[in-house]
Amino acid sequence: MGEWTTAQVQDRLELAAGVMRQMPGVMPQGFFNAWPEYFHSFADKVGQEPQMRRPRPSPRQITQAEEAMLWLRWLEKDDARLVWLRANGTPWKPICWELGISRATANRRWQYGIAVIVWRLNGRSAPRNRSMQFVVRGAT
Repeated sequence: MGEWTTAQVQDRLELAAGVMRQMPGVMPQGFFNAWPEYFHSFADKVGQEPQMRRPRPSPRQITQAEEAMLWLRWLEKDDARLVWLRANGTPWKPICWELGISRATANRRWQYGIAVIVWRLNGRSAPRNRSMQFVVRGAT
């Protein structure tokens, strides 16, 4: 793949969040159900809407999701949390309340986090002695 862009990184993180939502829940070890399996007859199902389930993610999707989640290690703890919350589709207001920052600050730090990931994926390291604006402009 060529040069990474901010849009590609955002898409990959959103896909990773979607894959993680589709994964089955974690059950405690030794968990079992003693109730017998109940089979519904046709009469039980009349008038009910069928429950559609999303297909399980493919192994390739899971691998790409895990890879994208590892990108968050390159960020500071709060910035990584902010980027992951946005990838999950969390609105800005709850993010700002949780992190105790303004909407403008949250957006600036989110752009910076995405830019740092883009810099690293393109084989460069984001300069630490430069401003956030410089890093964000250099990533696009």
